[in-house]
Amino acid sequence: MRRLYVETYGCQMNVADTDLIFGLLGRDGFVMTKSPEDADVMLVNTCAVRDNAEQRIYGRVGELKRHKRKGDVLGVVGCMAQRLGADLLNRIPHVDLVVGPDGYRALPELIHRATAGERSVDVDFKSWEHYEDVPPAQDGRASAFVTVQRGCNYRCTFCIVPMTRGPERSRKLIDVIREVEQLVSTGVTEVTLLGQTVNSYHNGTHDFADLLRAVGGVDGIRRVRFTSPHPNDFTPAVLEAMADVPGVCEHVHLPMQSGSSRVLKRMLRRYDRDGYIDCVERLRVAMPEIAITTDIIVGFPGETEEDFLETESLVRTVRFDGAFTFKYSVRDGTPAVKIKDHVADDVAGERLERLIATVRQVARTKNVGLVGSTHEVLVEKQARRGELLQSRTRTNKVVLIEGLPTLIGSYLHVRLNGTTGSTFTGTSTAARRELAVVG
Repeated sequence: MRRLYVETYGCQMNVADTDLIFGLLGRDGFVMTKSPEDADVMLVNTCAVRDNAEQRIYGRVGELKRHKRKGDVLGVVGCMAQRLGADLLNRIPHVDLVVGPDGYRALPELIHRATAGERSVDVDFKSWEHYEDVPPAQDGRASAFVTVQRGCNYRCTFCIVPMTRGPERSRKLIDVIREVEQLVSTGVTEVTLLGQTVNSYHNGTHDFADLLRAVGGVDGIRRVRFTSPHPNDFTPAVLEAMADVPGVCEHVHLPMQSGSSRVLKRMLRRYDRDGYIDCVERLRVAMPEIAITTDIIVGFPGETEEDFLETESLVRTVRFDGAFTFKYSVRDGTPAVKIKDHVADDVAGERLERLIATVRQVARTKNVGLVGSTHEVLVEKQARRGELLQSRTRTNKVVLIEGLPTLIGSYLHVRLNGTTGSTFTGTSTAARRELAVVG
């Protein structure tokens, strides 16, 4: 048996791909290890969305080099591998293989070659590849990611994803359902459907509304989530399915990117400020209790102070429950590289600080208003803090509770007692009862 260590950076799609890699190499005799010191094969599953993510990976690969013994293999996989290809072998001499997201099926053979001293690259796009015959590894989690779509046909000017993930293609609905049913057999009760623009899912016969209904109808599935959608693809049928299917959770992560129509046009987002607001309103009509989070970029080329203030005002108008906020990062190969009028880094940094303060203030106001209410939570894992457990509401709020690890995977009703502004503390009568029995 060979021991495999994988370190994962980036989005949920990369997390799902790491489970896929473990599943694929597991059937080839590899066993998972959580320590690079114990590994015979070390893989870094990478992100290419921002430059600082890539710089961090260069540093980390350099650190992993010290664990590499004769015959060991060190590889870079994922989006950064796809973007740079063979150039990575030139930049990092101690890397043995470079494999993009469509090349994981070749990993057993490429690892075998690497042990013999052959360095390899596989970054070809494979439009047919969905890894249908490879069950992702599971470790007893009650929640799992299910990739339903790969690639992206949108061409936002700032985004590297079409160049690292290829054209959009969707899995057959029957294959997705088969995977979900298999996950249920391992104890999974919540699934998150993944795609670059997941609600544009269409396999030629079935659309995203059909998918939500089918997955929500699998016996044993209590919760269905999805990420990340595009505002343009919330059709009436999708909204109806979200409202009708009991398992679909009341949370949508809806990337906004900017609140300025002028900047959105430069980004080629294919909606304007009013279009985004309309999408939010339609979501709230369909699911009145819905929580909405978002992604926002500041400092995009040509962004003026007025544009930024429009973004800030839209955060207040929509009243987001949270947001991931970023400074624009230049990505070679994207159309935005050719746009002039780049915003000075210190200006973008100052705007980011202001935006973060606004997002936190809006989210805190909403969350304080929830204190005292009761919600169903899924207990996910032990929290980093003390002896607490981390749980999550249907609206994606993280709640820390006292309880025994035996509750992981359980559904409880929890009263929210307090909030830091982003996470909550709560109490569960059932959890306290178990603690009292043990005590």
